[in-house]
Amino acid sequence: MTDPRVAGAGVTTFGSYPERTGRDLFAEAGLEALDQSGVPAADVEALYYGNFMGELAEHQGHQGPLMAEMVGVDAPATRYEAACASAGAAIRSAVQAIRSGEADVVMVGGAERMTNIGTAGATDALSIAADDLYEIRAGMTFPGAYALMARSYFEEYGGSREDLAHVAVKNHEHALVNDHAQLQKEISVADALEAPMVAEPLGLYDACPITDGAAAAIVTSEAYAAEHDLDAPVRISGTGQGGDNLALQDRAHYAQTPAADKAAREAYDDAGIGADAVDVAEVHDCFTIAEVLALESLALFERGEAITAARDGTTTRHGELPVNLSGGLKAKGHPVGATGVAQLATIAWVLDGSHPRADAVPDATVGVAHNAGGTVASTTVHVLEVGE
Repeated sequence: MTDPRVAGAGVTTFGSYPERTGRDLFAEAGLEALDQSGVPAADVEALYYGNFMGELAEHQGHQGPLMAEMVGVDAPATRYEAACASAGAAIRSAVQAIRSGEADVVMVGGAERMTNIGTAGATDALSIAADDLYEIRAGMTFPGAYALMARSYFEEYGGSREDLAHVAVKNHEHALVNDHAQLQKEISVADALEAPMVAEPLGLYDACPITDGAAAAIVTSEAYAAEHDLDAPVRISGTGQGGDNLALQDRAHYAQTPAADKAAREAYDDAGIGADAVDVAEVHDCFTIAEVLALESLALFERGEAITAARDGTTTRHGELPVNLSGGLKAKGHPVGATGVAQLATIAWVLDGSHPRADAVPDATVGVAHNAGGTVASTTVHVLEVGE
């Protein structure tokens, strides 16, 4: 068994494109991934595609074969749905297919069209990742759910809105040079603290934007990469997935994310590393508190310690462990079905030196990507490595 190689990736510019269709967005990303990889479409043996709200936003289900058609791939195509972790689940299947010998070349990707249905429509569509019977019907939305998680964290471990503001400031600063990012806008701690409140203690700048976009990657076996002389130095060495109860009220903890704990342990064990080997991370910061929870589940910080990581500079591009050099979901944007593959692309580009923020970690050899669904009822974690 050998680790799959990331041969190429494509990511659209994330933003508001209500006039563009999901198929149009994915065609852009998928064709870019093929071009960057040097792999002909005819060699792709499967497409694993993440999408969450296609039926609601575009009245379009059965998107797998549609997206294969859009990129000229004549191969079995399957859509994956795990809320915001849809693309992460697709990546995991691609890794398993290549490791098992079932395929030598897989395109993995995702797309989401959200802005065409407006803020209220997108909020309603996103809410179906929660428990309809016991959360949605009671008026729960994800800003409210993550506000509950933030309040619980503050009560259990300490922390403040100002600590969360530093997370937002950091990620906005990281996104300034990322041409794929939706919010290339610098903000201050004061800006974050003075912004309109969304759900106490989370304000406007604690939340990621509603986003249209797509991402794709070509993942190959080591043998295929060698045979075709591909420039594919980055491999996916570890994969993990965890789950938890769907509704918050059924959880043992609001201030911890056990699904991510499980996924991280599995991914690290699979890669044969510990958390101390990680040089850089892309984590699922749909809200600023989500970044804090992710870092602790990934065992990159002890419980209660990640809340000050951005404030003290540890997770900035100048710090010991840069996190979300892309800008994260917070500033890069969050086209739900595409996010996991966009994270994968970012880590691959940071490790091979081609990302605009790669200079923050010039000697990095290990990166981790954390993709979560809903209030972290689903999580995938992938370890990427460069070098032997």
